[in-house]
Amino acid sequence: MTTTVQQALLATQVQLDDSATPRLDAELLLCHVLDKSRAWLRTWPERALTADEQAAFAELVARRAAGEPVAYLTGRCGFWSLELKLTPATLIPRPDTETLVEWALELIPATAAWRIADLGTGSGAIALALGRERPGCRILATDASAAALAVAQENAALNGIGNVAFRQGAWYAPLAGERHELIVSNPPYIAEHDPHLAALCHEPRSALTAGPDGLDDIRLLIAGAPHHLTPDGWLLLEHGWDQGAAVRDLLQRHGYRQVQTRRDGAGHERSSGGQCP
Repeated sequence: MTTTVQQALLATQVQLDDSATPRLDAELLLCHVLDKSRAWLRTWPERALTADEQAAFAELVARRAAGEPVAYLTGRCGFWSLELKLTPATLIPRPDTETLVEWALELIPATAAWRIADLGTGSGAIALALGRERPGCRILATDASAAALAVAQENAALNGIGNVAFRQGAWYAPLAGERHELIVSNPPYIAEHDPHLAALCHEPRSALTAGPDGLDDIRLLIAGAPHHLTPDGWLLLEHGWDQGAAVRDLLQRHGYRQVQTRRDGAGHERSSGGQCP
């Protein structure tokens, strides 16, 4: 039986009723199958799907209904002004992380030639967003995962960003005694027994959890940054919505100046940072 674009989307929304955005999920999956835009779907709702297209769409919908994220099913995700390739080796960039990018751009003068390090870069989202907006800066993106770093390098090429370099290693190990005007990171910050982890089962666990209270890696980053920052350099960290006070306390206890926190679009404390002690 022939199925049109409109019919396929309407039927699929029922299958995806557990999703917070069933219509959007269905549209993104069908766009992926047809290699078309969402605007195209709305322009050609009566276009009939071939049998192969219907089968491919049905398979993706079934996987989404089982909980697999759309970004992994399509292999891509938008972040800032970038289109990023994704694999299960990397976290899915969240809009909340754009809060960190916005803060960093407020600090970096438009014509600056700063040295910036993005530690635990994953897909490269933060490093590449900063690289695009501040082309005069030299950005170092690091990750302990070779697979994640390969995705980040591919994303740099796909987006035509040439001022980002890549090194493998955990946290400060790849910096080799270098000093930077800015260090940014979206580290693991979920407590290892947090019940919400079940909903994130498709994403790499090592990029999510950091000890009993989720702050183990943040403690390491705060303690180590002064050895890799210039005298007036900044450290900016993303953290959980309920960790702002704890992160500010850690920064203050290590002597950071101008300690402050920024809120995300939902009003949650999302990023904290300070200037080198």
